[in-house]
Formats: sequence, C-alpha cells, structure tokens
Amino acid sequence: MIDLEALPHLPGCYLFKNEEGTVIYVGKAKDLKKRVSSYFQKRDHDPKTASLMEAVRGLDFIVTNTEVEAFLLENTLIKKHWPRYNILLKDSKRYACIHLTEEKFPRIRLARKRIDSGNFFGPFVSAKERDYIFEVVRKTFQLRTCKQMPKRACLRYHIAACSGPCIGAISTEDYAEKVKKAASVLKGNIKELIESMETEMKELASRQQFEQAISLRDEIAALEYLQEKQNMERQKKHNEDILNYIVRDDTVYLMLFKVYKGTLEDKQDYVFAFGENFLEEFLVQYYSENEPPEELILPESLEESFVDFLSHVKGTKVKVTVPKQGEKKELLDLVLKNVEIGFFGDRKKLEALQSKLSLPKLPNVIECFDISHLSGTATVGSMVQFRGGRPDKHNYRRFKIESVEGIDDFASIAEVVRRRYSRLIEDKHDLPDLIIIDGGKGQLSSAFQELRKLKIRVPLISIAKREEEIYVPGIKSPLPIKKNEKASLFVQEIRDEAHRFAITYNRLLRQKSMIPKND
Repeated sequence: MIDLEALPHLPGCYLFKNEEGTVIYVGKAKDLKKRVSSYFQKRDHDPKTASLMEAVRGLDFIVTNTEVEAFLLENTLIKKHWPRYNILLKDSKRYACIHLTEEKFPRIRLARKRIDSGNFFGPFVSAKERDYIFEVVRKTFQLRTCKQMPKRACLRYHIAACSGPCIGAISTEDYAEKVKKAASVLKGNIKELIESMETEMKELASRQQFEQAISLRDEIAALEYLQEKQNMERQKKHNEDILNYIVRDDTVYLMLFKVYKGTLEDKQDYVFAFGENFLEEFLVQYYSENEPPEELILPESLEESFVDFLSHVKGTKVKVTVPKQGEKKELLDLVLKNVEIGFFGDRKKLEALQSKLSLPKLPNVIECFDISHLSGTATVGSMVQFRGGRPDKHNYRRFKIESVEGIDDFASIAEVVRRRYSRLIEDKHDLPDLIIIDGGKGQLSSAFQELRKLKIRVPLISIAKREEEIYVPGIKSPLPIKKNEKASLFVQEIRDEAHRFAITYNRLLRQKSMIPKND
C-alpha cells in the first residue's frame, strides 16, 4: 500500500516496486510528492505507464539536496536495479565529463569514458549546462581543442578563442598556468575568479557597455553553477558508509548510505530498541556480515578498540570520520534529512491509527497475521512486524500449520496466534502494541479467544479484504473508518505485506514438495 502523504515536497528519486518487492521503475523529481502523486491522479496513461501502475504495489524514495543530485542518483539506481519499466540502454555511459588531457600543451575536450590520462571533471547531467560551462572555461583561458596542433594559426586563434601554442604565441609555462586555473575552476575553486569578473562587469556597466556586461554576467552564472555540490557523484578512490540516526521514544531510527567511489549505490534503514551502547552493538552485527568500507562517516566518535575491530574485519585500515563542517558534514546531514522524512512521515500514520482506534498509546510495534494455502494443502501462516511505521523484517515469522487438516482458516489463525504469544511469554519478551488479523469477524474471534486463554490484553483488530472493513472484538459492525483514510491505508499496507510474506512461504513449500526424493 502506498501512502502519498508520507512523500515530502523535496527533490529526490522514487522507486516503484511490485508485489515481490522488486524495483520495477526508478524516477527523479524536483518535488517528490507532486511527481509521484501525479501517477495516481492521472487516468489516461499511455499503455506502458498504465501497465506500470497496474504492477505497482510499493514505493521507496531517497531525498537529495538538489535536483542535479536527483539526476545523478537516478542514473546510478537504474544501473543498479535494471528496472523493467525504465529505458535500459545496455551500452549506456555515464554523463559526459570535461577532460584536460596530459600533453605538453593540454587540450580541453568532452569525454564519456575515463580511459585516457589527464584530469576529468564532472560528470554533468545537463548537456546544455555542460556545453555552456565547457565553452566558458575554454574561452576564458583560451585553451586548445584540436586533436593535433596545426603548423599555422587557425581561425580560433584569430578570433581570440585560443592562445595559439601551435605558433609559439604562448610559452609552455604561461599555458600551463592557464591550464592550472582552468582546472581550479572546474574543481569548484572559483571564488577569486568570480570576484574579479564581477568587478569587471560593474566597470563595463558603469561605462554603459551593457552588452559586454550581460555577456560577462552569463559567464559568471555558468561558473557559479560549477560550485553546486554534486554529493551523489563525487570523484573518490575509496568506498564510504555514511550513517546517521534519531533516537525517539526509546527507539533508534537509523539509516545507512553506502557510497562506492563517490556514487551512492544503496540506502538501508533500521529500527530497533534504544540501548546504552546501541551504535557499537549495531556496527558489530552489521560489519560481521558486511565488509567495512575504507571510511566510515558517523555523527559521533568510536572507541579506538572498536576502530581496530573494523580494521581487523576488513584486513586493512578503516578510517572513522566525525565531520564538523564541509562536504562530509553535508552528506551526514543529508542522511539525517532522509531519516527525518523517511521515518517520521511514518509517525503520522501511527498517530492516525492511534486516533481512529482510540489506542492508549502510539502503536509503535504492530504484528499482523495471515494464512495462505492452495486448495487446502501447504497451509502456512505468516506474521510480519512493523516497528515505527516500517517493516522490521528481522522479526518476521513463518508458521507451518501443524494441528489443522484441510481448509480451516479460523483454526489456523488460532494456532499461529497461540504459538507466537505463548513463546513471547515463555521467553519474557515484550508484547506488541497492536495485533492485526487478516480476515473478517470469524478470524478475529478465533484470535481473540486464544489471547484470552493466554491472559494477554493487547488491542486487536481484523481487516476484511472485500471492503477493507476493520473490526474489533465485541462489536458486530465494522468501525466507521473509510478505506481511503490514512489509518485504513496503513492497516492495508501491513496486511498486504503479511499476505505477500505468506504467499512466498507457501510457494517455497509447494516447490519443495515437487522435488522427487531419492530412494
């Protein structure tokens, strides 16, 4: 179930997923909420988009600082997931860069592949902006563009577009200084150059040379464009993991960005109970199963012994950075922004559900049960857990029905509820804040009787598929909650996930049953 209200009015990328959770389309947006909402508001889609919308069952998104970053991230995500509804070019290349070659008199050129020596700058997502910047830098520093230097001056020298190294009009040293300045500009170190150009522009305007002043103003604008941080496509030679979190109501909401050589490749999020040493405990578990990066960027420092542990796991030195300013701090803040939007947009769903169900507290931990079978065979139960409004897949459970023969959803629900909560009581684990049953009043009654036998007093509801009606024990009529309200949509989202999980397990058992046994 997709909750459009959780989307922010910010730039970023959105990922549509199918029933199996596979990414089937990646898109970018200047305003995520407006763009994604338009898919569901429009009715006359073209055939391809109509087919996409029929298949969409889930949504994820990543917020970026700028629309430029969204362009770059979209390119990365498409190449990572190869979504079936995106245009996939098997020989697609990264966005073009500006290349300063490594020669006695370096030339400036556009390049899509980084296969030659020299310095590469970019990539640039907008061909128009890239070409404009290329021309500004080339004209400003009069760099050559010819593959082979001619033996006599060409037209470009005569129109002052090239400094003429081919005819000795500039020394090697002076040309190298021009190349150095051009490289500095392309790296973004252009503050002093812009200041001098602004002074010149004002002088031209004071002399009423407005055409030249306007031309210079456009050049300044192009150079200022180069200063925009393109955090999602930084040129790095090592991998980084960037982690940030928020602690609220004794719960940790944590997000991890995995950056491979300057390109964001993956986003992972986790929700778990707060503990005194939760960060180190999380990192130990995570990096025991995943290779640590060359650099780990965190909001707080770690004990030196723990840094040594990471280096030991990796086999080489791991650098842990706690930035206070600069580009890495901006990336850390970007992860925090995604935590705030990604998780606490979900808090609104929890608050809506608490209000509609008149719950005594926010339903931070919700567990939902579903039964799946094929003509009475391979009957299985599933339980999914949502924590903080999001799936907590670590706490999903599957049940192979043991005490029921044939088709009996009521008895099957009773069995899985009994097994789940008798085990929690036995192990002295916390109970959820809300229990949801997939089904109508019959399934609800079966679950309620089992909870009473276990002396468990946890709010319980069920949701019937046809009209998405929500029932509570002891009341014959469904609650007055419309199926398109936020609370109902959230319950549907949880129910759909439980159903998906049950179907997956059912298919697995059926596949195993069809494998012939060896005599």
